Formats: sequence, C-alpha cells, structure tokens
Amino acid sequence: MSILKTINRNDYPQWDKTMKITSHSIYPAMVITPGSLLLSGYLQDDKPMMRNGFKTGLAIGLSGALSTGLKYVVNRPRPYVQYPDEIIKRTETGKYSFPSGHTSAAFATATALSLSAKKWYVTIPSFAYACTVGYSRMRLGVHFPSDVLGGMIIGIGSSLLVFELDKWLQKK
Repeated sequence: MSILKTINRNDYPQWDKTMKITSHSIYPAMVITPGSLLLSGYLQDDKPMMRNGFKTGLAIGLSGALSTGLKYVVNRPRPYVQYPDEIIKRTETGKYSFPSGHTSAAFATATALSLSAKKWYVTIPSFAYACTVGYSRMRLGVHFPSDVLGGMIIGIGSSLLVFELDKWLQKK
C-alpha cells in the first residue's frame, strides 16, 4: 500500500495526462504488433515471421481472456474504492482490480515481440514500454502493485506458453 500511495500522491496534471495516454496506448499496440509481424512476414515471404504474428495475436488474446476471467473470479475492488481517502482515481475503469488487464496485454505484447524479433534493441524498449504501462495503472489509482505483478506474470506466461506450444506442435 505504501508503494501505491507514493506513486499515486500529488497532482501533476501533465504527467497524469501522459500516464492516461500511455495506459490507453496498449489498445492500438495490441493490434499493430501482431499485424506488423504478419505484414512484414507476408511482404518478405517469411513464413516463420507470419507465424510469429499469428502467435502474438493468440498470446495477447489468451492474456486478455485470463485477465478478464480472473477479475470476475477474484472480485477485488479497485484501490480508489477500497481506500477512497488515500488513493486518487485519475481515469475511468471497470469494477474489478486483479489482475491488471492493461499490464497483462503490455507484457504479452512485449514478450511475443521479443520472442519474434530476438534483438536487444526490440526487447529492451518493448519491456520498458510494458513497465511504463504497469506504472501508469498505479499512478492513475486503478491498480495495486500486486495487480500489476499479476498482469506481468499472466502476460509473460501467455506468450511463453503460446510460443512453447507452437514449438511442441511443430515437432509432432
């Protein structure tokens, strides 16, 4: 709770606007990333890259399904609901908190992109972006640090699972 209070306290209107933009930027990234991999593979006649685009889309979809399902199983209230005198709500959101769907999507995207490109100059910015999305959710007062950690685990795990299942299926 002390971490969340530290991240969420004080008003910085420009920073908060930036955090809202960062937070919501995951929606186009969830479409652009697999689409770019598919298109790149198609244009270069690179079948493995096209397959990576498909796997990336599956991984993002899996992380979204798991995150949404867990929200309704866990039913954890948002921090601004649970601690209205201590946490400032800075964006509109759904009812439940655990896990962070934005963070899950960001880490699924970063992991899948990193597994597809296998270049440090793709991996480092991808994960830096995903971490910033997770931070933004706490700054905006809509997630606890444990929600963000849960989202990270689901996102990374979803991508690893999809890519490993594909390896296994390719061997059969």
